[in-house]
Amino acid sequence: RDGMDGGDRARARQHVFLLPEYFKDASKKMKSGLMFVKLVNPCSGEGTIYLFNMCLQQLFEIKVFKEKHHSWFINQSVQSGGLLHFATPIDPLFLLLHYLRKADKEGKFQPLDQVVVDDMFPNCILLLKLPELEKLLQHVTEEKNPEIDKKKYYKYSKEKTIKWLEKKVNQIVAALKTNNVNVSARVQATAFFSGDQASSDKEEDYICYAHGLVSDYIPRELSDDLCKYLKLPEPSASLPNPPSKKVKLSDEPVEAKEDYTKFNRKDWKTEKNGQGERNDQVALCW
Repeated sequence: RDGMDGGDRARARQHVFLLPEYFKDASKKMKSGLMFVKLVNPCSGEGTIYLFNMCLQQLFEIKVFKEKHHSWFINQSVQSGGLLHFATPIDPLFLLLHYLRKADKEGKFQPLDQVVVDDMFPNCILLLKLPELEKLLQHVTEEKNPEIDKKKYYKYSKEKTIKWLEKKVNQIVAALKTNNVNVSARVQATAFFSGDQASSDKEEDYICYAHGLVSDYIPRELSDDLCKYLKLPEPSASLPNPPSKKVKLSDEPVEAKEDYTKFNRKDWKTEKNGQGERNDQVALCW
């Protein structure tokens, strides 16, 4: 950005983000309060862009609202595409599971700083700065605390993890019911039921739908194990893909095809260029 002249800045691609209101104070409390980071996607294993709140030590995933033929008017420019990015909180334990399961192949207890190591995504060390980390790890690991040193040693526990994921499913089911979300039609449109096979158990519909949401954050193998543990029906391979939704809120993560980290700034307030016109790289919607 610093090497751009006024015209280049005006033509630079801009993005619109919808963030929690309390983010406004992040840059005031820390110089680098908000930071885009490339981390491993716990489902696909690919690089995905996340937003890290350095001040509050929270991790957020980026979801995208998509509709055709939409544009944004930002200051004095028009940004084609009309994408709206949402920053939503994500449980960091889903990302830690990727490293715990990988380290479990060695079959031994290890300190966390030796488990969460990644040459491709070195920012993974930010996960170790999150609050109540040891409390979170109790849900998915066995741990040892040898007397010879003060370090704790961890080992992935599949049994604990499945039970933790079951709790996640139950929490989603409760939230769906509280908000009166009808999921029967959505479940039948996916691979769980054919068009002429109506679900006789509405509770199962909720569990199937919640399992599908949780599966977006875990690898396929773990999703299949959870499916068996919940005693859900096997997906039907003969069913066609469900029709596209009218509202395009993408279930896909924001892959690391574009360098969002260039938007990391010491100050997220708006700036003025040399001609006195406001020109933001990122338009924040509060």
